[in-house]
Amino acid sequence: MLQIQNLVFDAWGRRFFDQASVSLPKDAKVGLVGRNGVGKSTLFKLILGQLVLGSGEIGLPRQARIGSVDQEHPATPVPLLDTVLAADLERSSLLARLETAAPEELGDIYTRLIEIDADRAPSRAAEILAGLGFANEDLARPMAEFSGGWRMRVALAASLFAEPDLLLLDEPTNYLDLEGALWLEARLRKYPHTAIVISHDRELLNNSVDHILHLKDGKLELYSGGYDSFERQLTEKLRLQEANRVKIEAKRAHMQSFVDRFKAKASKARQAQSRMKAIAKLPPVSAVIEEHVAPFTLPSPERPLPPPLIRVEGAAVGYGDAPILKRLDLRLDLDDRIGLLGVNGAGKSTFAKLVAGALTVESGHLHRSGRLKVGWFHQHQIEAMDPTDTPLEIMRRALPQSTESQRRSKLAQFGLGFEKQDTTVSNLSGGERARLLLNMVAMEAPHLLILDEPTNHLDIDSRRALLDALNDYEGAVILITHDRSLMELVADRLWLAADGTIKPFDGDLEDYARFVLDRARVAARAPTQVKAEAPPPPPPPPAQRPKVPTGPARRRAEAAEAALTRATEALAQIDQALTDPQVFTRDPQKAAELGRRREQAQAAVNAAELEWLEAQEAYEALQVG
Repeated sequence: MLQIQNLVFDAWGRRFFDQASVSLPKDAKVGLVGRNGVGKSTLFKLILGQLVLGSGEIGLPRQARIGSVDQEHPATPVPLLDTVLAADLERSSLLARLETAAPEELGDIYTRLIEIDADRAPSRAAEILAGLGFANEDLARPMAEFSGGWRMRVALAASLFAEPDLLLLDEPTNYLDLEGALWLEARLRKYPHTAIVISHDRELLNNSVDHILHLKDGKLELYSGGYDSFERQLTEKLRLQEANRVKIEAKRAHMQSFVDRFKAKASKARQAQSRMKAIAKLPPVSAVIEEHVAPFTLPSPERPLPPPLIRVEGAAVGYGDAPILKRLDLRLDLDDRIGLLGVNGAGKSTFAKLVAGALTVESGHLHRSGRLKVGWFHQHQIEAMDPTDTPLEIMRRALPQSTESQRRSKLAQFGLGFEKQDTTVSNLSGGERARLLLNMVAMEAPHLLILDEPTNHLDIDSRRALLDALNDYEGAVILITHDRSLMELVADRLWLAADGTIKPFDGDLEDYARFVLDRARVAARAPTQVKAEAPPPPPPPPAQRPKVPTGPARRRAEAAEAALTRATEALAQIDQALTDPQVFTRDPQKAAELGRRREQAQAAVNAAELEWLEAQEAYEALQVG
């Protein structure tokens, strides 16, 4: 699908690509990985033609459509659903032509509309929007009413709906919550064309892609499988490279020893010369250098506090109007690791502010230990940083009693070397800013860490370093994140924000993932129904009754139902065309073709009905059993 040959690109005083080549298979799902700043986003810009190649070629099939999500969708008066539907340019063009087309052209236009399943487009668009967190009542709202973060989701929805031949996604989960990330993970798995995704989300790279494209030292190398498979292959490759280097260096040393001993002897001069030539021909093999990732410093509290740290009883909290959260009855102890779930707008950040002390309860009671220290990290801290500030100036304000060398030593522990300590914030990467703030909120050894989307700007290795630090930290943790891997490995209990309250979720993250995807499918089946609130979590299955593996049967029934719907709609389209008497008078040949197609469509409906009945009966039998 995509061919890159000997790509060279220099910019901003450095070389990003140096004779890089790769060939991507058709319809591959590819995860593009590499350290922050190596040029992943630059490669996207080169593919899109936004930057000019130094040399080499980037080849795509003729008329291939490329889609990307570069920026949020504009704030226009156009309704949300119409905005997404307009992304399918062919469908929009065909519908526009219907208004002015000559009668003899209508048959061809209708035929093409049937081929691209145009009638199902609104429900397909609604399904995508529901998966990305939009409510059914949002579909008619104008784009101008949505915030920038939600318009980024619209841009993503439009790209997924248009289904370009090559889809480029740059960190798509950064502006999604966990629910949206789970849905996108499932959606990318079944994307019908080629997709390249820049992501540091290990679960997405394991569950949604079938190839990993590794960018390092200006080179591109393609590996089959997900991220875990890539790590194993890369480790083995580096091991073999190091073994080969040791072998060649030993051979070089052996021959050099002979040359040093005998080059002065006339009887051995010829052999010494021969070995010198052999040494010159030995291939240079560089030593394998492990890329170092600075650890995070999350000191544990010096003295534990008596339980509970926080207890909330019948509490309500908000911002002066109607409460955002009510009926809160929760308890937090020092050894708790809480994963806070819920769609955006459900009240997760409001609860974090309450626990951090930035909000007070409007009713009910909140009991807090008087000596409780809280470290609170959230994305707004990064956005609020003064771009002219430097890490050293920030540390001077935080540690006024320390010496300059102590402050610089502390920054070095945070992973900011001497050359970065006097760099302005505007010239730090997002990952460097996040690393600085994450370490600083934990600097005073808090009893409780509240982490609201801590991984947005961190690469995979930095996320692993954060995980290691959290596992060593001995205080309580409340974690809000779309990073499923971090959530699974840190949280030992889940709380769900829904229906204006927060309650423990009885299940694990796999249960919650199934709940999220089922909810999106239900919303897609009835896009015109308005739902005021998110549905409550599913009740836990009775302990005495084992789970029946109904998933495959349910999916078969759903697929059969969808196939029957498509077949019925196709038959209805043909019947509609045949009701026009002019078809028979003006073009008898087309009328005959429509008749043959109707027989085929009727046969397809009959077969689809039979499959649906069999699948539904099999599913219902499993449910009863």
